[in-house]
Amino acid sequence: MTRAYGVKKGKKRKHTEPKYDREAEEEESQQQQQQQQPEEDELSGIPIAASEFKSDKPKVTFILERASLEVAKVGKTYQLLNSDEHANFLRKNNKNPGDYRPDITHQVLLAILDSPLNKAGRLQAVYIKTEKGVLIEVKPYVRIPRTFKRFCGVMLELLQKLSISAVGKREKLLRTIKNPVTQYLPINSRKIGFSHSSEKLVDMNDYVNTVPSDMDFVFVLGAMAHGKIETDYTDDYISISEYPLSAAYCIGRICGALEGKWKIL
Repeated sequence: MTRAYGVKKGKKRKHTEPKYDREAEEEESQQQQQQQQPEEDELSGIPIAASEFKSDKPKVTFILERASLEVAKVGKTYQLLNSDEHANFLRKNNKNPGDYRPDITHQVLLAILDSPLNKAGRLQAVYIKTEKGVLIEVKPYVRIPRTFKRFCGVMLELLQKLSISAVGKREKLLRTIKNPVTQYLPINSRKIGFSHSSEKLVDMNDYVNTVPSDMDFVFVLGAMAHGKIETDYTDDYISISEYPLSAAYCIGRICGALEGKWKIL
């Protein structure tokens, strides 16, 4: 009797186990299909920020000169050099760590792209020219990483691959382009350089109001820790404070003045 009971129990197991496995496999297969479906069409890249970037009204272009965006092989990997993480490496190679400040470019880009000016569709583009002469175009609707570490990763990828596309699209949001930058600037525009050493000290709000309402603006700023920019394509060189200002703070004053001129709240 004991042996017969054991056989019956064993048969029940053989009958129920395949049924349970089949149901689990079908459920797992459906979940995998649902998860993989959106990933098939998704491309690697960075997100697009929402803005009214198709505006036909006058716009502004920013050019960041002498940006410290340099890649080097540190140990076994390539990295974007910065003064905090690579001070010893830079000194060993007879370079001044204070000159390697990609955080300045990061701060400036966030200030520009976060502004109501950009969200209202009045930003044409941002161009970055590195110390090595590499010219980079930044689309106005790109969403730059908020953290510095992730920003360095994006810049490293850009300088190695020469472009970065939008998530799920083929459009290039960041890309290296051919010099000179002047070939990309609007024809009907006032090109204005910034320097604390300029003898022309102006109130930014008054200054932008002297420019005709149908004319575009091009602002040229330095994205380095110290020194001044020297360009041959600017119409004017101005200073907007009696005191030295960071590039990010200058951007704040420029955007505020243009937002006032163009009634952007």
